[in-house]
Amino acid sequence: MSEWITTTVGKLGKVVTGKTPSKNNPEDWGNEYLFITPSDYGNYNKSANHSIRGFSEEGYKRHKVRMIPKHSCLVTCIGSDMGKVVMNAEDAFCNQQINALIPNTSIIDSDYAYYFFKDSALILKTLGSDGTAVPILNKSDFEKIELSIPPLPEQKAIASVLSSLDDKIDLLHRQNKTLEAMAETLFRQWFIEEAKEDWEQATLKDEFSFTMGQSPSGSSFNEDSVGTPMFQGNADFGFRFPKERVYTTEPVRFAYPLDTLISVRAPVGAQNMAKVECCIGRGVAAFRHAKNPQWYTYTYYKLNQLMNQIKQFNDEGTVFGSISKSDFERLEVVIPPDEAILAYEQTAKPLNDKIIANVEQIQTLENLRDTLLPKLMSGEVRVQYQTEEVA
Repeated sequence: MSEWITTTVGKLGKVVTGKTPSKNNPEDWGNEYLFITPSDYGNYNKSANHSIRGFSEEGYKRHKVRMIPKHSCLVTCIGSDMGKVVMNAEDAFCNQQINALIPNTSIIDSDYAYYFFKDSALILKTLGSDGTAVPILNKSDFEKIELSIPPLPEQKAIASVLSSLDDKIDLLHRQNKTLEAMAETLFRQWFIEEAKEDWEQATLKDEFSFTMGQSPSGSSFNEDSVGTPMFQGNADFGFRFPKERVYTTEPVRFAYPLDTLISVRAPVGAQNMAKVECCIGRGVAAFRHAKNPQWYTYTYYKLNQLMNQIKQFNDEGTVFGSISKSDFERLEVVIPPDEAILAYEQTAKPLNDKIIANVEQIQTLENLRDTLLPKLMSGEVRVQYQTEEVA
């Protein structure tokens, strides 16, 4: 590693701190340019290619000195998201929570810079925790962060290995969104648009069995994978399955593989599916079809279609929304005949099962990437590369 050099972030390119337009200039907002905040980063995307709000041409003219060229690294340097990083897929602006590095590509590869910040997220959080109520890493301190980098060809080789994994992960996520949309469209067509007048009018308890969660003693909790995985609510939920982070040695109420999980406390209505037998806390309810637990695809998308009714309980007269067992029991549903459900399962279950398989593959790829990342960035694992010939 003798060819690696030690430098600072500020020497790798230009650092720009974002800024939100003044409320006195509403004309700055528009749709011509991305305006990126940490909430636009997403849960898995390497590149930010959309935002809730955007800049107009007027906003561009007023703030053009802060414009960030595409393929820069946007690093959150204020608040609970400290250390999160994303690359902008097109020219963009950002808010004051973000310090953006515009890489000098003769010194550092843009993708390599992204993976450096991704690997340094915990370090950034530590640097920003200076005793203030809200952690903050200002531009000056951000620029002083030290790092060791290999020669540019090796940077590109390292970034290529990691990018190939991220590209595959992104492809699987996009495929899942397409499959999810197809299954939802089929459900809506078969059971809403083409519903028959003679189908049974009933309530939710007539179609589904469900279990309301109950939290074990806090003394039974651990993060060492001892006991049964436990989910308390929305904070644990992922794209389809919750993330295992807390375990309990004293489980009380259970959900079983492929049960549909619904958050029942603020926010009410987040939806997931159980991957394994697990404990559900008081913020979660688990559902399965009363006649046939193997009709898990129909169950999942039926509850998805009921979500507008379920989410109304977020506004039910309390500071924190919640939905009770009796509330669920009173929800009105239309129950189609078994043959219609069976036909839907035969068509939509392969879509749903492909989503599940993709989620498992994503987890495998993410684990591989996260294992390789610190080893590659530290030089513990080296990659072969060709040196660039000078003409």
